Amino acid sequence: MEKLSPDTIIGIDLGTTNSCAAVAFGDGSVKLVPYKGGDYIIPSIFAIDDKGNELIGHEAKRQWQLNPRNTLYATKRLIGRAPRDEVVESVQGSVQYQVHAGTENDVEVDCHGKAFHVHEVSAKILAKIRDVSSDHLGFKVSRAVVTVPAYFTDRQRQAVKEAGKLIDLEVVRIINEPTAAAMAYGIGKKLDQRVLVYDLGGGTFDVSIIEIRDRVFEVKATGGDIFLGGIDFDNAMIRHVLDDFQKRHGIDLSTDPVAMQRIKDLAERTKIDLSARTEAPFSIPFITMTPQGQPLNMEVKFDRKLLERLTQPLVDRSLKILGAVMVDAGVSASDIDEVMLVGGQTRMPSVQDRLTRFFGKPPSKGVHPDEAVAIGAALYGRSLQDNSDLKLQLLDVIPMAIGLEQAGGAMHVVFPRNAPIPNARAVRATNSVDQQTELVVRIFQGDQPATSHNELLGEFTFSGVRPARPGATQLEILFEVNIEGILTMSARDLDTGRQMKTTVRVSAG
Repeated sequence: MEKLSPDTIIGIDLGTTNSCAAVAFGDGSVKLVPYKGGDYIIPSIFAIDDKGNELIGHEAKRQWQLNPRNTLYATKRLIGRAPRDEVVESVQGSVQYQVHAGTENDVEVDCHGKAFHVHEVSAKILAKIRDVSSDHLGFKVSRAVVTVPAYFTDRQRQAVKEAGKLIDLEVVRIINEPTAAAMAYGIGKKLDQRVLVYDLGGGTFDVSIIEIRDRVFEVKATGGDIFLGGIDFDNAMIRHVLDDFQKRHGIDLSTDPVAMQRIKDLAERTKIDLSARTEAPFSIPFITMTPQGQPLNMEVKFDRKLLERLTQPLVDRSLKILGAVMVDAGVSASDIDEVMLVGGQTRMPSVQDRLTRFFGKPPSKGVHPDEAVAIGAALYGRSLQDNSDLKLQLLDVIPMAIGLEQAGGAMHVVFPRNAPIPNARAVRATNSVDQQTELVVRIFQGDQPATSHNELLGEFTFSGVRPARPGATQLEILFEVNIEGILTMSARDLDTGRQMKTTVRVSAG
């Protein structure tokens, strides 16, 4: 095995439920970074135990049942999000820890009496992955390509970069998970194919249509839902067994955190079992007591048909998104050469059956659903190194429109959905108030016509505008989206040519 230099760029798949890392070598081989006991997966879980010790990964997962209120999981769903009530409410409804509005127009989570910004939790998980990788490789890892869902907004991408900064990990590039998976599949095969990546992970769903021409990976269209994943399949099962228990015993277990954690663990295990078997018992002894002090067990018969019925609306939702992305890309089912499955939830037989029916052929087994994203990120990391012989060209798109708020709250689109990146657009603006010296611009991301339904990326003040009567100052605002889908802005006065004082970077806060 070749000796790697300390400036090696590793690939990190920072997942909602599980994370993993990989490293690529000069001969084109890629190795996943092993964790204790030969496991490659690090659960994306952070906890603080009764003694105040911080636990990450498997250690955090092991004590989860006993310490559900101080165990943080699935926080990726909240990273870089403004504390909009419906998002916070929907997450709060499915987790035992406390979620609330943060101090930086973001979301905070509580653990053992402390409040953490979500990107701080991601930083702790990234630090664990980096440390495990450093131990394995024999030098301190300081650079990585980190993957995110294709459907992440600019703010969410910024927050992942912030997480890296907090631990001195240089996030050299952020790339989209489906694109990384396509690289794992396509590199070294001299392909000329149009692939559709169906990525249904623990917490997020993405679908991307990608044209692979040897070492050129061109994304034609992408779409997704960052609130659709394996957790939601588990939650559908959990709701069913809670209702069943309440009907039989008149007891609502949803307010009992320890019982809920036991149910959650078993729901995930049963779901996995039902991919290989047609039925599985769902039984938990001594889940609670009757008012008279008698122990009660939970006994539900679960079979694959019941699971499929409970989760059909979720699979339907994914196929609706898939259909919309195909329309955006201007392709039909017969134009797709291969359908790649990425993410653990794609192991569910009904997901594969529905895709087989939709495309008239079974999905490809060309990539490992859990490992492809980290492998692709590592290969891309290798291509970014100075002396790399692996040269890749990645042409990606932005997942949803970016624009500014017009008077009256309408969205003026600067970059439409699926606009290629990197990209730059100039927008003319003028002063609307007499002797105005500042120009305030509000930037949004989303596909709704009214900005109130889109995500606010930031509000920027360009100071130093030349005072004049309304309409007399001609400004040009330059919007640039880089290869990572991150936006920067600058402005200049067209009459004087002077750059505005501030080149504003959209921040995750």
